[in-house]
Amino acid sequence: MSSIVERTDVVIVGAGFTGLSAAFELKRAGTDFLVLEARDRVGGRVEAVRNGLGELIDSGGQFLCQDMPEVMALAKAHGKAFVETYIDGEFLTHPSMTPARAERTYHVSMAIRERMNRIEPDDPAIAGLTVADWLERQHDEADAKAAFRSLVEGLWCLAADKVPLWYLIDNDRRITNEVFELQYFLGDTMQSLAEDLAGDLADRLRLGEAATRIEHGPQGVRVVSARGVIEARQVLIALPPATAAKLDFVPALPAELASALGVWESGAVIKILVRYAKPFWREWGLCGMVMWRDQPGLFACDASKDADHAALVVFVGGPLALRWHPLGETALQAEITARLVQALGPQAADIVDFSARDWTHDRWSGGAYSDLIIDVTARDAERVILAGAPSVHFAASEVSPSFPGYVEGAIVAGRIAAGKIQSAIATRASGS
Repeated sequence: MSSIVERTDVVIVGAGFTGLSAAFELKRAGTDFLVLEARDRVGGRVEAVRNGLGELIDSGGQFLCQDMPEVMALAKAHGKAFVETYIDGEFLTHPSMTPARAERTYHVSMAIRERMNRIEPDDPAIAGLTVADWLERQHDEADAKAAFRSLVEGLWCLAADKVPLWYLIDNDRRITNEVFELQYFLGDTMQSLAEDLAGDLADRLRLGEAATRIEHGPQGVRVVSARGVIEARQVLIALPPATAAKLDFVPALPAELASALGVWESGAVIKILVRYAKPFWREWGLCGMVMWRDQPGLFACDASKDADHAALVVFVGGPLALRWHPLGETALQAEITARLVQALGPQAADIVDFSARDWTHDRWSGGAYSDLIIDVTARDAERVILAGAPSVHFAASEVSPSFPGYVEGAIVAGRIAAGKIQSAIATRASGS
């Protein structure tokens, strides 16, 4: 290992939207910092790749809506073009149901969600219950309960029997959009917004440099990477909790904090963009949205940029993603194509390009869209993580007070963390 020792005020580990947002705030405040990113790009769970047609597409976090003020303002400030998701037409479920039954099933499943959210997370009556446990006790019709379970496993990307009920209630209450959360995407990808933020950091950002050890104490930190050692006053671990837990902390973190980082599991998602010559589903009065009732966690929607750029995005979430994870791309394409044909007809087989990104067991983020608490007793995990340890701070979309698991939440979490770090530095300076 190199013997280079550098010095700065703050080291930020991770250049997803949390780390980038924190860096932006520290720069604005005149605080010196360095950002270390293990990947060869910024963005974390936001990513853009070239598909087989050479088009730049979002293979990670993509969508936003007008009820997400921070990411909307950031995209506008950077001159991004907003593409409105096409939603005109009929929403399909497969196997199909009569329109009246489908509407009833939807409304009842939403009523189940509202009923759940009326429960206080600390209600002793739900202590120890998972979402699946609670759902089993409800007296709603089977179709509606299955739709609710599919919603949970599709949005939170873990099996309903793993997720504590109190945690889902607390998490869902922070997701406050009233408009469709897939309302917009950015014409030149969400990744381009991360790159714009990174562009303002110049040589304070280092790609391909993974932090391997965090030596910490009341007087400051030493962050060790393959490149050398950086000494700093404070460190911000801007990583998902389950990934942060894998870092080598010397000395070991306080037991309560280590335990709080250890109760999370990463969601499982495979995201697919299927390109077509034309949006044929619109000719049939369909909006392109499909929910498969026989495959919980499988969902498709229109992601066409315009009539000449026809596309469906298909999400495979939760247990289904884990089951399909071992498939090669050929077998995965066959599975997806067969289901699109079932729902949308034979034209769905006329695929121009099929691009899949399997986030399950991702090396640097563990999975997607976010990590979830899976220990029913870990009521204080978020509070303990946010309290951190002397000189060591943690932030991630998962522990954001608004929109956890979304880009919006990551931005908010990063800004809050930057404020706490600046306060810690000021407090130490005034006490020295």
